[in-house]
Amino acid sequence: MNIKLLSQAILAINILFSCSSNNKSTSVEPVPPADSVLIRTDFQQYFKSCNVHGSIVIYDNVKKQWIVSDTVESKQETLPASTFKIINLLIALETKTIQNENEVVPWPGSTDTVKYGYRPDIYRDMTVKEAFELSAGWVFVELAKKIGKEQYRKYLSLCNYGNLNLSQEDADFWNFGDFGISPVNQVTFLKRLYEDNLPFSTQNMEIVKQVMITVQNKHYTVRSKTGWTRDNGINTGWWVGYITNKDGVYFFATRLLRDRKINSANFGSCRKEITLNIFKELHVISE
Repeated sequence: MNIKLLSQAILAINILFSCSSNNKSTSVEPVPPADSVLIRTDFQQYFKSCNVHGSIVIYDNVKKQWIVSDTVESKQETLPASTFKIINLLIALETKTIQNENEVVPWPGSTDTVKYGYRPDIYRDMTVKEAFELSAGWVFVELAKKIGKEQYRKYLSLCNYGNLNLSQEDADFWNFGDFGISPVNQVTFLKRLYEDNLPFSTQNMEIVKQVMITVQNKHYTVRSKTGWTRDNGINTGWWVGYITNKDGVYFFATRLLRDRKINSANFGSCRKEITLNIFKELHVISE
């Protein structure tokens, strides 16, 4: 690599992993010097085709390379929505709030359909594993009431997850309020989960990895979680996780942002559509 390219790479790393000026605490872990950064502004075409603002952050564990669509939105913190279920399940297991992923949580009898929408198919007793798969938020709200903010603050701090702003009075601070996490932070957390480098037992991390499996075929496996919140008049959509194939592991965090005044039926599907199209372009997955 010549001097000019080396300087550009160092500048990109500094920009990407610098702290956000809007937050006193940082939720971004230092990047190892060996890692490189590839800025793919052309990926914005996929977001534009869905009529959304957004960004994607990928970490190629084979090449030790960060691939980002930009260096600004990728480090801005927003509510994690249901992607928080990944760390939420880890905390629930570690604190023994639940014994395992198959523990049944009783239906409390009602939920706020204005906040969470009307989904009668999930209004029943349910295992935590099924709640993760169906994104049944009420189950994790019930668990959060038992876990408590003190335990959350402890584990979020140990995991360097998010901005630690738990000022939201209601239990589900991941859907409403000022708690936030950036796409870069999502990826660093997922990488640590894959490496068993988090303050949870190996058994509990393995449980979560199994629950996260959303696609598994002879070519690749996807472990992931979607998220969507409508707080403050903004649709914030996520798809985060990692793909393993014969070549290695690829961590990703895709986030979409759109004013709720702009109605479109494809917002939810665009989260995965954009991500998969980019991974096809990168030849990580095939058609």
